[in-house]
Amino acid sequence: MTVDEFRNSTIERFESRNWPAHLRSLWYAGQGDWQSAHDLIDHLEDVKSCHVHAYLHRMEGDQWNAKYWYNRANQPVFKGSHDQEWVQLVKLYLD
Repeated sequence: MTVDEFRNSTIERFESRNWPAHLRSLWYAGQGDWQSAHDLIDHLEDVKSCHVHAYLHRMEGDQWNAKYWYNRANQPVFKGSHDQEWVQLVKLYLD
């Protein structure tokens, strides 16, 4: 699946329950459903989920919490737009 196909699935509201939690979270975030995206990963501590969790808190505007989760994911704080980060995360974790 490509990033464009993944983005289109958010528009068509086609979610694959076979996706891991971090991808499902990005799928909900791609629809603008922050709460569902956060609920999926809030309790997870693997590196990929921590990375997506950081993105969600940055998206929310909670920079302190975002920085905490970027550190947990061993990732630098993203400096671009929210959409650019979403695309980068999808590219990174679709593989």
